[in-house]
Amino acid sequence: MTREGRLKLQQLDATYKAREEDVYLLGQQLGQLLADPPAMTSAAANASAAAELRTLLRNMTGLRPAAAGDSTQLLRLPSTYHFVPHLLLNPSISVALGVPTVNREDQSYLIATLQNLLEAMSQEEEELRIHEVFIAETDEEYILQVANDIKQHFEQEIECGLIEVIAPSPAYYPDLSQLRVTLGDSAERVRWRSKQNLDFAYLMMYSQPKAVFYVQLEDDILAKPHFLTTMKVTAYEKIANKQPWFVLDFCQLGFIGKMFRCVELPWLVQFFFMFYNDKPVDWLLDHMIYSKVCNLEKDNAACRKAKDELWVHCKPSLFQHIGTQSSLKGKVQKLKDKQFGKVKLFFPHVNPEATVVSEMNAYKLYTLKRAYAGETFFWGLLPQAGDHLNFKFKKPLFIKKYLFRSGNAEHPSDRFYNATVEVLPVVPIPEADNITTDGFIVVGKFDIKGKAEGAVNRKLGAIQELRLTIHSDSDNWAILSEIHIQPDDVR
Repeated sequence: MTREGRLKLQQLDATYKAREEDVYLLGQQLGQLLADPPAMTSAAANASAAAELRTLLRNMTGLRPAAAGDSTQLLRLPSTYHFVPHLLLNPSISVALGVPTVNREDQSYLIATLQNLLEAMSQEEEELRIHEVFIAETDEEYILQVANDIKQHFEQEIECGLIEVIAPSPAYYPDLSQLRVTLGDSAERVRWRSKQNLDFAYLMMYSQPKAVFYVQLEDDILAKPHFLTTMKVTAYEKIANKQPWFVLDFCQLGFIGKMFRCVELPWLVQFFFMFYNDKPVDWLLDHMIYSKVCNLEKDNAACRKAKDELWVHCKPSLFQHIGTQSSLKGKVQKLKDKQFGKVKLFFPHVNPEATVVSEMNAYKLYTLKRAYAGETFFWGLLPQAGDHLNFKFKKPLFIKKYLFRSGNAEHPSDRFYNATVEVLPVVPIPEADNITTDGFIVVGKFDIKGKAEGAVNRKLGAIQELRLTIHSDSDNWAILSEIHIQPDDVR
């Protein structure tokens, strides 16, 4: 049997044992109720039993064996998995990626993070993983808003089961206003980190039966290309060499990029539940491993060595934290993983000579002229309806393709949301479709991901000017991280 086969067998065995225990406990409860038929008709029993259980008991007439036997053997009830079998372990899925997300005041990184994770994978890697997006909020309106946003951007991935979106019941959380204040933290910080512990536990419990490995991520990260293959190869090498490990760590910050075997997640979940009010989630992971391997009769060096065998730090880092707006209100998060390397914030190109003018004010030195020259990105302050970004070519030209990409890794929400791409032919075409009052012809627009890409029909002739037009006010600044105008030299 292959290494992957053995791991999947362990996962299936753990799932089977959990289901077997559920059936056994339910069988015991049913056995006690069936042992005394008159009690079943009493008002007290009916009042205490769940509606589903009462219905089941009323329909069990004649099912009890004549001889005293084990009534649990009769229990062959359909479960949730009979009706939604995709919730069971998919044999082709080897890695579940857990992405919790919460409401941030000024900036959302979730869509950009999911897009990056998808783009960082090959087709073969995509078939081996599932994304679990956990909206860790209880406000139904906000949950639906985020879910709809994800669906708009990733409808195909949701339809084929590569992305799942879940949210907790409000009853899942205790009264977070009544937590004990620990570690000298403020009550707000205690509430934030305690809830995060419960969020991670929920996501791990949901993901545990779905894959062989589980990777804890966050909603404001960047991943290196083919990160999934690197992680799987590392895990299988450790297993092949019979090296014990509990967590493979592919990022040096917080709880990002931590890889676990799904069969071992229940231990971690129970630890989180026991101590969620006491310490942050990454500290709890450290304490759990300490409890497993550290000998109190030995020194700290021996303990550290033993912990490093189970908590394996892998280099280089595969994930970078890009968010600056923390999920903790008022906290600015500027920590970066130095092992990840430099994050690309703009994509330079050689563009045709042009006079560049922006009606949007630029932030500091992030001007449109420098962005067009490939020196940096353009960062404009609060776009207003009617603003234009103009590129007037020194010599008229035929345009083969154009590409404008807005937003970047650190500021994914600073996009062009309602803007068009327009060209001005040398020879006016008054009968053209989509023509503006000043003679420009609309040839494209920015999509939901903040990108405008297309070609310009040669029938329009040589183009003397291209411009971007803003059609509505924005609450965000706007970044152009890529500007590429490709001339068509074919005459």
